[in-house]
Amino acid sequence: MQSESRETIFKTNLKTILVLFVVVVIFSLILFRNLFFQSTFLLKSFGELSVDPVIAFTNNKPTFLEFYAEWCEVCKEMAPKVSALKDEYEKDINFVFLNVDNQKWDIYIQKFDVNGIPQVNLFDEKGNLISTFIGKQEETTIRKSLANLEGKAKSNEKFINDEFSVVKENNNGQVNPRSHG
Repeated sequence: MQSESRETIFKTNLKTILVLFVVVVIFSLILFRNLFFQSTFLLKSFGELSVDPVIAFTNNKPTFLEFYAEWCEVCKEMAPKVSALKDEYEKDINFVFLNVDNQKWDIYIQKFDVNGIPQVNLFDEKGNLISTFIGKQEETTIRKSLANLEGKAKSNEKFINDEFSVVKENNNGQVNPRSHG
């Protein structure tokens, strides 16, 4: 009899603990949703806040051009760093963000030979390509190249990191970022 009462108390306590755990998890997700989903939110906002590439290449300002996708984990990881750079330099440099999943940007994807993302291309004020970064990059590396843009140094460097999302060729032999691997 005493055993049955202990078992009942144990089951009640277990249910209470389980309910409290679920409530804490839900509350934490709601409270910290910006922290958990910040990178995805930043990527979505990049496209909305982007300078149009036609304007960027004709307004006599250096240009930071990033090719990205919302599904790209490396893009999500780099988003806070890129956002910080944008906040710091956006008065002096155009920031253009092109989502490779948007067919509207195919001409730029082909023109700049995008075969891995994120890909960042830096251009001087005359539209000359100065640096290309493919894959995950340290903020300091990009920052040095941005300083070169402001200092008018022409480096024409290419930085490739192993951490990037690959763009495969489709059946027609044409590169298509939407056929990622």
